[in-house]
Amino acid sequence: MCARCQHQPLQLNGVRAVGGYQEPLRSCIRALKYQGNRRLAEPLGYLLARAYQHYGLRADMIIPVPLHHEKQQQRGYNQSQLLAESCAHLLQLPMYTTLLQRLHNAPAQVTLSARQRRKNLQGAFSYTPKDTTQSLFKRRILIIDDVCTTGATLEACAAPLFAAGAQTVWGLVLARPLGSAHHNQ
Repeated sequence: MCARCQHQPLQLNGVRAVGGYQEPLRSCIRALKYQGNRRLAEPLGYLLARAYQHYGLRADMIIPVPLHHEKQQQRGYNQSQLLAESCAHLLQLPMYTTLLQRLHNAPAQVTLSARQRRKNLQGAFSYTPKDTTQSLFKRRILIIDDVCTTGATLEACAAPLFAAGAQTVWGLVLARPLGSAHHNQ
């Protein structure tokens, strides 16, 4: 995250990353996300699980950043879900793909400024429990995504989870821009 974004107050308890958005991690992320190389999800999920342990994170459940259903149909899969499945399996944590729903298909974030990203994602996600056994009250949640640039997506995901009673919400990603600090703000 850039210096300006690091000074924005966070709803998240923090974000941790496996590494910087540089080679060879960058090529692996792009191959998984844009080239359909799904078999990379398992070793990349392993890296996420190792980072979870290294940073001493604690979670009761894992939730991948959801894609809008149109984008998921177009791509054929959600790369964050594939990463979360691998990570959850290794950590023996439950993963929920239906608790958080993307409500609108926002434009790609990659070309937007930090301010535009936050505006683009306002109200973009909703907590959608299928039944009352999926309460988030006092639960520790880990959100998995591939890349964190400004934190806007993770923040937008955290808002409805905190509103539903989550105790903590951490983000865990494969990469962040070079020069950004791991933050616990």
